Amino acid sequence: MCLLALLAEEPCYGYEIVQKLTKRGLSLVSEGSIYPVLSRLQQRSYIESYRVSSPEGPRRKYYRLLPGRQTKLAEWTKEWKQFTTSVNTILAQKASHEPD
Repeated sequence: MCLLALLAEEPCYGYEIVQKLTKRGLSLVSEGSIYPVLSRLQQRSYIESYRVSSPEGPRRKYYRLLPGRQTKLAEWTKEWKQFTTSVNTILAQKASHEPD
């Protein structure tokens, strides 16, 4: 879901995605962990890749969200918000039952 959200903003290459995730607080994410996810998203036709020349070395593989897939992102975002609300409710109830 986070990868789709970033790619909805703009096309990115793998290392750039890791940098953006880290900058936004997901520092445990590594390049090795996102490439399998990017591959699955591409196999499921959520994203596509293309190569772009780089002045700093070999061509980079960029990823972009395919047209019409913003609806999948919106669906996953809604599910995530419902999930986090439920978890927060459970944790708040647990905290209210703990002795001071």
